[in-house]
Amino acid sequence: MTGVERALRIEGLTARVGDTEILHGVDLEVLPGEVHAVMGPNGSGKSTLSHVLMGRPGYEVTGGSVTLDGIDLLSLATWQRARAGLFLALQHPTEVPGVSLESVVTEAVGTAVGSTDSIREVLLAEAARIGFDQRFLDRPLNVDLSGGEKKRNETLMLGVLKRRYAVLDEIDSGLDVDALASVSRRIQEATEEDELGVLAITHFSRLLDVLEPDRVHVLAEGRIQAVGGSELAERLEAEGYAGVLGEAGVSVNLPAGITHPKGHEAGFGDDPFADPVADSLV
Repeated sequence: MTGVERALRIEGLTARVGDTEILHGVDLEVLPGEVHAVMGPNGSGKSTLSHVLMGRPGYEVTGGSVTLDGIDLLSLATWQRARAGLFLALQHPTEVPGVSLESVVTEAVGTAVGSTDSIREVLLAEAARIGFDQRFLDRPLNVDLSGGEKKRNETLMLGVLKRRYAVLDEIDSGLDVDALASVSRRIQEATEEDELGVLAITHFSRLLDVLEPDRVHVLAEGRIQAVGGSELAERLEAEGYAGVLGEAGVSVNLPAGITHPKGHEAGFGDDPFADPVADSLV
């Protein structure tokens, strides 16, 4: 990576599903070791952003660019994006009957770790770090697991695969207090140990109690409408989106350190851009 500026850089990203435009120009940059939280009301485009970044079928990019350490992600197939260094922790992890977690990770890692025995050792170590029962390593991937166990599964794979950047699509949903602490602590450690860059999509500031955000972005109407530090997440928790962004189409005065990105007005309309294919593609 000598001579290449490292960053996951999203510039002017627009995307649609069918005739519905969902993203209207998203600008965001995540550097190695940074945590960026994306929060926003339902239907604002948060999950769509994660799907577009990973190349999920059914989404059409209509403008803008996404680069990962200088690599044009949008020109790559999904598996190539993963190989380039992007990881997506799914909001609704897929069940894969007949295929164990260990088999999936072994195939994904290839020769990067070494023998199957060494991969097993890494899996056991990662499972211990997040309090994940090792018996799940031999079970079919995500089959008959609770929501929280599936999210630990995602975290374990993130720890083993060691990608450069991770998009976490509501990884906190389904976790109890103890599991949330374990998962968020492991991800925070990855930012420090491996310089993992994190884009965490969440509805709740509780994830950010341990996973310390460098920046918080509010996504509404398919655009980043406000940017700030951890104080922005705290204000969203206390006042809701209406309190921060104001009524539809009405600009509000945000506190020091919270800004409206250039050209973007605060507020979101009465017609939020729902993700019309999210359920059908899960």
